Amino acid sequence: MPKLKTKSSAKKRFKLTGTGKIKRKHAYKSHILTKKSKKRKLKLTHATLVHPTDVNSIKEQLTLK
Repeated sequence: MPKLKTKSSAKKRFKLTGTGKIKRKHAYKSHILTKKSKKRKLKLTHATLVHPTDVNSIKEQLTLK
């Protein structure tokens, strides 16, 4: 069986934590920021974990499965 290529888009968007969970950034933080509150923009700055229902498909894209 040939080697599987990693999806370039997934490789740029997701990182693996030390415990094997998948980390992602929040969306809606790139432009049109004037109408968003300071509190909202601050919350969007911090990274979060991928929802458990999406983990399998992302692992497949990263060829971890």
